[in-house]
Amino acid sequence: MEKKIAIQGYEGSFHHMAATEYFGKEVIVIPCATFKDLVKIAGTKKESNGGIMAIENSIAGSILPNYGLLQRSNLQITGEVYLPVKQHLMVDPGVRLEDIKEVHSHPMALQQCLEFLEKYNWKLVETEDTALSAQLLAAQHKKAIAAIASSLAAELYELEIIASNIQTQKNNYTRFLVVERAEDAKETDGANKATVHFATDHTRGSLAKVLSIIADNGINLSKLQSMPIAGTNFKYSFYADMEFDSMADFNKVLKLLKPHIDMFKNFGIYKNGNI
Repeated sequence: MEKKIAIQGYEGSFHHMAATEYFGKEVIVIPCATFKDLVKIAGTKKESNGGIMAIENSIAGSILPNYGLLQRSNLQITGEVYLPVKQHLMVDPGVRLEDIKEVHSHPMALQQCLEFLEKYNWKLVETEDTALSAQLLAAQHKKAIAAIASSLAAELYELEIIASNIQTQKNNYTRFLVVERAEDAKETDGANKATVHFATDHTRGSLAKVLSIIADNGINLSKLQSMPIAGTNFKYSFYADMEFDSMADFNKVLKLLKPHIDMFKNFGIYKNGNI
């Protein structure tokens, strides 16, 4: 059965690429204007089978509001995708570099490609989405305009890539979480990673004690993200990614941690994605 997956952005976006990477090319994507809309649609059984949402980038860091959206949702993490961010300059077929007067794209994409763009005297025009820039270019057929977007956007909108991989930082990845409604999520074969949320009692050494328990029992803490606890004076909770060799090791650590934490939530146990 074809999966219907909510994504943030338009068809041809990096979210769309991540969805095809995880679910295959037959996946049906449901474009959403915001991450809030994505979480709502992913959590509604009549509208989708789940969603895929960016959570962090290797250069820009974590997308902090998305942790809050997950916290308040009925979704569970069931997988992850690491996608290389490769930006391409695309035009209507037949257009040459010397024909270009303007380049349209999302401000982040323009920023990522500045080293290349500064070689030319082009006007840079900010848009709300990379894939939307490609879509509009394909609809308007304007010879003097180019767009920066993904290779999938070029394919979908039948545009010609005139310059490939123009991003300044070549080693740039975005991590996406695959989310499903908790009631529908099935146990993942070969699961070796979990994303959890916890808080300590904020006494001296309490966090150090928690981290020592994790390290001393064979768990790799691949990420630790602090977040302020609303309504408190500079007290923090922590989102953590924990990697393990067996479920027995993970369950043992959870049991050992229980006396040392005030709050705990497991967002999902899944298989570690590959870079």
